[in-house]
Amino acid sequence: MSYRIEWFDRLPSTNAYMKECFYQNSPPENGTVFATRDQTAGRGRSQRRWTSGPDTNLCFSLFVETDCPLIEVASSTMAAALGIADYLNGRNIAAAPKWPNDVLVGTRKICGILSERVDVPASRGIIVGIGLNVNMSSEEAAAIDRPATSMLIESGRAGNLSRTLEELIPFLKHWIEQWNAGGFSSLRNSWTEKAGPIGKPLKVHDGAFYKEGTLAGFGNHGELLLQTSQGLETIWSGDVS
Repeated sequence: MSYRIEWFDRLPSTNAYMKECFYQNSPPENGTVFATRDQTAGRGRSQRRWTSGPDTNLCFSLFVETDCPLIEVASSTMAAALGIADYLNGRNIAAAPKWPNDVLVGTRKICGILSERVDVPASRGIIVGIGLNVNMSSEEAAAIDRPATSMLIESGRAGNLSRTLEELIPFLKHWIEQWNAGGFSSLRNSWTEKAGPIGKPLKVHDGAFYKEGTLAGFGNHGELLLQTSQGLETIWSGDVS
């Protein structure tokens, strides 16, 4: 699959704009990437806002044509997280994927990912939305209500957004194509190695839901397996700490 990048000066949300294209009967081709230099209404999981100043961070969405079952869609975010972590590690930024849809440096978030299903008569697949902190300053990071960092903070060097995206694409392509061919099962060993280790203490919150235990692994579709005092629990979504 080849990727074609289209840049916009400003969009409320690259995911929302790409989704709108499908429902206006002009679906993007497989591998299309919409990127914006200013995203004014980005969002993450649970409708959280993704804030980014103009020409600061990398905000983009890519379309992957796939007939995968709905239950596999969530693990596409995990494939993207592996690609982003590999890219950052190659730039001497010690990043690791965090279940279900983040990339961290230590305990600080550097990237968030949101996958959404699209299914219209002309096309069927997923939109993978990615927000990577490239040039966020320490002051901007400190103003966020959760620990955050950026490539600038970690490396001391500002990055060009277009060049960063072009360099990142091959890493995403590798892991997303692997996922598209074999689902989460094809990612499981790499994900467990990089997002583990097994036995790590975890706390999972999702609204009023709260569980505490240790990481027992990941299920066939990327669900988290939590060993608790009551037994093995299967967790499909939540905030992990």
